[in-house]
Amino acid sequence: MQIDIQARNFSLTNALRSHTERRLRFALTCCEDHIQRVVIRLSDINGPRGGVDKHCHLQVVLAGLPDVVIEDTEADLYVAIDRATGRAGRTVGRRLARQRDTARSSDLHSTVSISQ
Repeated sequence: MQIDIQARNFSLTNALRSHTERRLRFALTCCEDHIQRVVIRLSDINGPRGGVDKHCHLQVVLAGLPDVVIEDTEADLYVAIDRATGRAGRTVGRRLARQRDTARSSDLHSTVSISQ
């Protein structure tokens, strides 16, 4: 799984990079074989003025399926990353399960019609 972390309007620290990668790998490990790339854009919308302005934009590129895009804005960037990665893991898992169910359903229908 290729991970691309981009920071806008602030410098990306090693601690923030490490935290982001660790959370992503934890959330997406079960689906890693289906993920081509993950792009994360972290930004500080208001700059030094503060406020609820730390934004995490996460895009998961899946093989053969539409991309999963998750966004979260919080006062703390670590919280935004945690929430976005957790949601991404659940969403990717659901999307892959839906694809498996659809494939099984079509296989079952083709098997039933052939045997009759």
